[in-house]
This record gives sequence, structure tokens and C-alpha cells, in this order.
Amino acid sequence: MATANDQFRDARENTESLTHPGYCLTRQELAERVNVYIYDHYEKKMSEASANYIGQVERGDILWPSKLYREAFREIFGVPTDAALGFVNTRSRRAAVKLDNVKRRKLIHNATTLGLGALTLEEPVTALLTLLKDSEPAPIPARIGATEIEQTRTATLAFESQSRTYGGGLVRDAVMGQLRWSAGLLKATCPDRLRPELFSTVGDLADMAGFLAVDAGAQEEGRRAYGFALACAERAEDWPLRAEVLSSMTKQAIWTGQPDDGLTLAEEALVRPDRLTAAVRALLHNDRGRALAKMHRVNEALTAIGTADEHFAHSNPDNEPPSIYYNAARHAQLTGHSLVDLALLGRDPGEAADRLAAAAAGFTDTDDTRSRAISLTKLASLTMATGDPLQAAAIGHAALDLTGTIRSRRAAEELRELFHYAAAHQHLDEVAHLRHRIATLVGTGSP
Repeated sequence: MATANDQFRDARENTESLTHPGYCLTRQELAERVNVYIYDHYEKKMSEASANYIGQVERGDILWPSKLYREAFREIFGVPTDAALGFVNTRSRRAAVKLDNVKRRKLIHNATTLGLGALTLEEPVTALLTLLKDSEPAPIPARIGATEIEQTRTATLAFESQSRTYGGGLVRDAVMGQLRWSAGLLKATCPDRLRPELFSTVGDLADMAGFLAVDAGAQEEGRRAYGFALACAERAEDWPLRAEVLSSMTKQAIWTGQPDDGLTLAEEALVRPDRLTAAVRALLHNDRGRALAKMHRVNEALTAIGTADEHFAHSNPDNEPPSIYYNAARHAQLTGHSLVDLALLGRDPGEAADRLAAAAAGFTDTDDTRSRAISLTKLASLTMATGDPLQAAAIGHAALDLTGTIRSRRAAEELRELFHYAAAHQHLDEVAHLRHRIATLVGTGSP
């Protein structure tokens, strides 16, 4: 059991907060000060200290922080040595754990039994990875039925929930592992009556995997997953899933700077609108609107947004396929993003702001943290560019409070865009603080 580092904790608790005089420095404030110190002193090098990391140091889970972290801690607390903060170099002979002969023999015996050779204390992570490297995947059943299909569907829903709360970075690898296993089901013996449902279910999982890859910034992996998902949808003749996958591909094309390709994909998805529900048609016309807005085709974009509104007004949640995630909040978010692009071209920003505010209110913290964070960040950027910078800073801080809990490349890029728009108002203390927080959390690369 780890021994708490009381010296380090006492140093923090005896240091006054800069933002709340009279109170001690919080773990989050200390983490931000560490990141800023490293950023300022090492050619804008980015670090990712967090409140959780500070807690690990205080609990004794981390005995010897990295060199730059130790330097930052010494400077912040004004102490001359690492020992003054209770840090112990476990790699030093002087601090090495002295095992008695019985324990040492037991350790070597256990390591040899596991086929790892003599396991040193310096490489526990390497040892664990060695254990897992040759693990065998779960076998694919020779025959499958409704049970395996339902298991895949349940896995997709679970991953989707985790993604909305924590972002694609956390669950991306797990989803890809599940997809590889589920794709193997397509080769197994399956009753003919269930095979279309099987392809649809695996295709839905592949669409989720593609989205998570794109959300984490793995664009090529996302394209491959989307291509597989589209093939599954077409094999199953599942028109709503086909539309959802093409919508995902449209958004990826737009996000990667290819709105013309995105427009082509959205229109391909609308080739048979009679086979799609009202909400799905609204989704696709929203995609068209965003692509057209990015191409500066203002009137056509407004027409597409209006068409999306009309279809959504006639939608009925009870009639929508289970693979489609589309509600009032998502509709407001997607139309709001298109209207922001148009507002930045000179159109009145009022409607865009209203829709993004409605989206942020519609996504609860427990329902879709990522979408709420992105909606607030986009609203802050719009307000910073066209309205009151102090109001924009307040909205931006609210977005940052959410974004710090998720791992999403898309959310990070939105914050960098806000950092860019805030530059014109950085003489204001509130805006300067906002830019500082963004730089600490995600860096300041060009949006």
C-alpha cells in the first residue's frame, strides 16, 4: 500500500490560491501552474498535469515525478530540493526496496514461472504488457443467432454512451477490438432470416468505431471503418444505416477541409429519400447545409437548413430506427454550426447563437458531455467574434469545465479556434485567463 506524501500535500495546502485569496491552492490550480511553468520555460512545451495527477503524488502513488514536473514543483513552492517535497527516487540504490532473501527468491520464482525472466522493479508496466502481448482473442462461434446479434448491439450502445461522456480517445481501441471480433461473426453460420440483421448490427458498430477514430484524430482508421460500415449497410439493404454512415463520412470530409466531397456524400445519401424517415432526411439536409456554408454558397445553405427544419418538424421519435441518434438538441447543434459559418461571412449571428444555446441546454452533462462542450465552445467563438467578449469568456470557461473531462480531438480543435478568436480581446483579464486555460489544456496550434 502506498504511503501518503504529507510533505507535498502540506506544501500545497500552505500555498495561497491566486484566484481565491484566503484559501489554499487546489489540486487543479497547482496542475495548471505546473503546465504554465513548463510551457513558459521550455519553448512552449506542452504538458498534461491534472488534478488527478496531483492527487496521485499526494497519495504516494507517484514517488518520483518527471524532471520537469519536479522543477516546476520546486519553483512553485519555493523549495531548494526534491527531498523537501517528499520525492523519492525509486531507481536510486539509496532508495531501493530492500527485500529479504525469502521475498527476493519468491519474486524471482514468480517472474520465472510467468516466463518473464528476472522481473526488476523498474519495469512493471513492460512486464504486464508482455503478459498481454500474446493473449488469444475470444473464439468466434461456429453458429450464431439472435444472442450474438444482441450482444453486439448492446456493446455498441455501451461504447456510444462512454463516447458521449468521455470522448473518442478513451474507448477507441476497445471499440476496434470489439469490431474485429464482431466482423468475424459475418463468416459464421447464421440463419438466413437473421443475416440482414447481423450485417446491420455489425455495420452500426463499425459506424461507431469510425466516429470514435475520427473524434480521436485517426482519420484513415475512420475512413476504413466507415467503408466497412457502408458495405454492411448495403449488404443488409438497411437504408437508414446507409444514410447514417454517409452522414458520418460527410462530416469527416467537411472537418478535414473537403466540403465539396462532403456535399457529394450527403446527396448520395439522399438518392432515395422515400426510404428514409423524417429525422434522417433532416440530418442529411443539415449535412448539405454545412457543406454549402463551408463553400460560401450562402443562399443554398440557408435553403438546406430550412428544408432540414421542415423535415425535423414532421419527425416522430417513435418511428425512428434505433441506429439513428437524432433529437432536438442534435438538430439545434447541427443547424447552429452551419449558421455560425454563415454568420462569420457577415450574416446576423442571432439565430446561430440561439440554436447553439438551445443545443447546449438540451445536452445534459450526463447525456452527451462532448456535444454540450462543443456547442458551448462554438457559441463562445461566435460571441467572441461578433458580440461581447466578456460574455464569450464566461461561456468559454463553462465549456472548458466540461472539456477537461473528455478526450476528443474535435473538442480540442474547437477550443483552439476559440483561442484564435479571443486573441483580439486578450487585453481583457477575463479573456486572457480563458486563453491561458485553453493553452494549458489543449495547446495553441492553429485552428
